Amino acid sequence: MRPSSDGKRTTADEALARLLAGNERFVRGEEVGLAGRRETRADLARAQRPYATVLGCSDSRVPPERVFDAGLGELFVVRVAGNVFSPEVAGSLQYAGAYLETPLVVVLGHEGCGAVAAALAATHEGEPFRSRVQLLLTSITPGLPPPDASLSPDEQLSRAVEANVRWTVRQVLDTPEGRARVAEGWMKIVGAVYDLVTGRVRLLPPESRP
Repeated sequence: MRPSSDGKRTTADEALARLLAGNERFVRGEEVGLAGRRETRADLARAQRPYATVLGCSDSRVPPERVFDAGLGELFVVRVAGNVFSPEVAGSLQYAGAYLETPLVVVLGHEGCGAVAAALAATHEGEPFRSRVQLLLTSITPGLPPPDASLSPDEQLSRAVEANVRWTVRQVLDTPEGRARVAEGWMKIVGAVYDLVTGRVRLLPPESRP
């Protein structure tokens, strides 16, 4: 677990509280911004000491550093459409845990996710997509909920976005590294969803696991 700047160890709960506080500043339009950060580029050139890892979607409207009002070097960010889990993503997360020792991993989805909407269309309506896009969608479809005719299209997408975040969290937790870090007690892996309209990040309650 990585020491913080005051010599104490940053816990997962402290890292999460820091992220949520930054998101509150973002929502209120009161970001600290780079001008208010103590770290300089010269300091960061020597080493990086991120306090959290964020696996987010590539959507241009959801940059984690802005959403959480974080400065340079504060977040280790992995971005891929649909915040999907792949060998390359797994390697990046393993690096963050093993070498950077970030105590918190956040899987960050967002409302209105185009990748999740495409996965719904491909799965439930048979809509075709280009070959490499289809490969991406196959990483999303296993976690999608069954269709529910009682829900509007927007409600179905919102439910699918949350399900996709949970699916990725489960995959991260089920890796040998994920199980080991959680068993050691110093790392947490949480899911969250960003609202494009309000700018607010809401945490998803943890699922019960056997």
